[in-house]
Amino acid sequence: MKTETEALGCFGLPGAFTAEAMTSFFSEEDRTVLYFGTFEELVGAVRTGKVRYGILPIENSSTGGITEVYDLLRGSGCFITGEKCLSVEQYLMGVPGASIEDIRRVYSHPQGFRQSRDFFRRHPRMECIPHFSTAQSADFVGREGKKEQAAVAGQLAARIYGLRILAGPINMSTVNCTRFFVISGKKEKVEGADKITLVLSLAHEPGSLYRALGCFEKGGLNLMNLESRPRENHPFEYFFHIDVMGNLEDPAVHEVLEALQKNTVSCRILGNYRADRGGAS
Repeated sequence: MKTETEALGCFGLPGAFTAEAMTSFFSEEDRTVLYFGTFEELVGAVRTGKVRYGILPIENSSTGGITEVYDLLRGSGCFITGEKCLSVEQYLMGVPGASIEDIRRVYSHPQGFRQSRDFFRRHPRMECIPHFSTAQSADFVGREGKKEQAAVAGQLAARIYGLRILAGPINMSTVNCTRFFVISGKKEKVEGADKITLVLSLAHEPGSLYRALGCFEKGGLNLMNLESRPRENHPFEYFFHIDVMGNLEDPAVHEVLEALQKNTVSCRILGNYRADRGGAS
């Protein structure tokens, strides 16, 4: 009999890109999957143990980091245990019988619109209305059944929710990939871990960021990503989320972390996990 902690938590609905990433990452087919309408609800379910793992998008190759997720992870107490990169194609879809000339209102997650903004510049008559997720948008349009409404989502969502592809792929980049984090409420040791995500806060003084980044250079560690986020109630001060290649059991990594402790106000490890190198092809 399954327990609650064996369940997976996924953002959106079946047919969402997050669900595709989840299916690709987890080989177990008998896990219970719970879907959540917001990032905050999903992270909360992981933190309280309602689900064992959660998966949510963190970065797109065309539009950059998803700031809400960075902010949630930083304060959640959850840990990153894996990542998955997924090639993403966005499509405009409507109810059977609708044509592209019928469409006046389009629903999607803001990322769907951002990744397809060139298409909507060419179709100014279409009003872009943010919705919870791409799959939820497809579900909504299908249930409403109105020819003047469409959704931006993936092909799988069109099949699941009975919609017709009207245009696509409409994403502006021909190589459009989204990176997802797998998170857990407990710290885990991941076999073969070679990537670290951490978050720093720095003194508000000249050279503080230079000194912190210099720790990675001196230790010979490859910095993969740096994302800055504002510190609440500290105007023009920032947290820095950093991805770097390495394993926490490596003595060289340990030396870098010791140096960071001396050159930052705070330094917290969010996770050490295996990098996904195959999703962008």
